[in-house]
Amino acid sequence: MKATDLTDGLIAGAVGTTALNIATYLDMTARARPASRTPEQSAGKLADVTHLPLGSPTQAANRRSGLGALMGYAVGTASTVGFALLTRGRRQPVLRAAALLGGGVMTLTDGSLTLFGLTDPRTWRRVDWLADLVPHLIFGLTAAATWNRLRPPT
Repeated sequence: MKATDLTDGLIAGAVGTTALNIATYLDMTARARPASRTPEQSAGKLADVTHLPLGSPTQAANRRSGLGALMGYAVGTASTVGFALLTRGRRQPVLRAAALLGGGVMTLTDGSLTLFGLTDPRTWRRVDWLADLVPHLIFGLTAAATWNRLRPPT
């Protein structure tokens, strides 16, 4: 494993997370739905568990919003660095890599939200699952394609 493999994992994760965010914002625009509050709620839960002071109520709300977004990037980039380690820096079939990356990030995200008591996927409707699945698949496809594009040809 070379340092460039880890750097490429970070790049692929950042590109994938950006694509996920774009897909989410397009969905918000198309369906005129509000932004999800779960990122800031999970940031608040994490701050509570770690006893991280967030300041006054206004400061705390702003910090939770920022931390929630940053946590999304952290999950996306950390997952692709893990993928880089798992694949030992090698190119992978895009569909398999996309399923692993997108499914892994979706499981990690939804699992942590469930553990924090912020959601219960058992109660989700079909539209809720699609709204969650599509951006994560886009993450997986984009991160996998970027990863392979950064790999030297074999």
